[in-house]
Amino acid sequence: MSNRRQFLAGAGLLAAAGAVSRVAMAALPEPVIQSSAATAAPLLPRGVTGAGRPYDPVVTLNGWTAPWRMNAGVKEFHLVAEPVEREIAPGMVARLWGYNGQSPGPTIEVVEGDRVRIFVTNRLPEHTTIHWHGQRLPNGMDGVGGLNQPQIPPGKTFVYEFVARRPGTFMYHPHADEMVQMAMGMMGFWVTHPRAPHPHIARVDRDFCFLLNAYDIEPGSYVPKVNTMLEFNLWTWNSRAFPGIDSLNVRKGDRVRVRIGNLTMTNHPIHIHGHEFEVTGTDGGPTRPESRWSEVTTDIAVGQMRQIEFIADEEGDWAMHCHKSHHTMNAMGHGVPTMIGVDHRGLVEGIQKLVPDYMLMGERGMADMGEMEMPLPDNTLPMMTGQGPFGAVEMGGMFTVLKVRREQKPGDYSDPGWFRHPPGTVAHEWTGAPLAEAPRSRSAGGRAMRRVQDAPTVEMQVRKPAGHEGH
Repeated sequence: MSNRRQFLAGAGLLAAAGAVSRVAMAALPEPVIQSSAATAAPLLPRGVTGAGRPYDPVVTLNGWTAPWRMNAGVKEFHLVAEPVEREIAPGMVARLWGYNGQSPGPTIEVVEGDRVRIFVTNRLPEHTTIHWHGQRLPNGMDGVGGLNQPQIPPGKTFVYEFVARRPGTFMYHPHADEMVQMAMGMMGFWVTHPRAPHPHIARVDRDFCFLLNAYDIEPGSYVPKVNTMLEFNLWTWNSRAFPGIDSLNVRKGDRVRVRIGNLTMTNHPIHIHGHEFEVTGTDGGPTRPESRWSEVTTDIAVGQMRQIEFIADEEGDWAMHCHKSHHTMNAMGHGVPTMIGVDHRGLVEGIQKLVPDYMLMGERGMADMGEMEMPLPDNTLPMMTGQGPFGAVEMGGMFTVLKVRREQKPGDYSDPGWFRHPPGTVAHEWTGAPLAEAPRSRSAGGRAMRRVQDAPTVEMQVRKPAGHEGH
């Protein structure tokens, strides 16, 4: 993370920011730029000069929280909309648009009742705005270009200012050429913490957040196809795909909160193994305790936020993923035919004489793809990848691991490594006495409405159109 003075270094840029007063521009905070895709430690408010009201910070999965400064009682941030390079996973980099060096941009954390001032500098090749998704604020600060405000031209800086009126989980993203700008990765997370103890908001030991987003980047290329509506080939959390998504590392017994926002083009049923959770918050704020029930999967629709909480009381490495099976895969060819059961014997050798890199795919299913060393185009990812303690994990995309450990220290977010299973607690091959044959269904399926009797024979005469005799 670094302070890049060059963003503000010329008099031309300062003079161009005509939407901001000279007094405000003289005190404009420097933008802080992040180059790492690793999960940053929580930004403790007591470590910020003039930090304002205290709160328990969040941890952004494969992201970070934007620093701020206090200026006469106002919490000030500086976002820079700009082209960025984001590592989707080791071996693949995408050229996106984002904020302050990354996509998504930094998480903004404030406290209920804070007056917030956000300077937005546009370093894109076209105009932009920022919409503060889910916030209650003055209409002219809502960020819809042409409706609530003029668009921010390239090279200019605008300022948004409002009071964070209610606690909850929010997002920010453009409402200007959003088909392009959101497809290019322009989005970020916003958390408003409660000012005082809240009857519907519990204190938690770990508080994670991330955004669901998706890209269509053809193998060998770097820039997303912005006109794609559904056929995305990279399903990501905070613009990272497994195995590039960090694990959620917690202490056994911790109360864990996970905040998730969906800015893709489809819904995502998010599923956690080994634990039940409750949905404790939505776009509208915290849910009332009497409205909650236990779940292991919650569906998050487009534009929605969901906040889930659970007690991490089961040790182990537990999968956490979208339950749409194609969303736990990386770049894949949707046009590849299903070849299960097709006998390729005698064909592969002949094809390899013409195409030396040809590999047999799908005769017995696709599981072998997780371990194959296939030649890949530049700048793409295997369809299924990642290694665990027992071999290939055979996952990609929207997948990670919740790691629950009794020895994890409070406030320690480092990866504890793979779980050491107690003896006798891992599924294994049966080597005992032969088993009796398992019962099987011998039916191909019955009919719900069986025919009572055979239908009567009906004779039909077919008369062909004139001119078709003999055909």
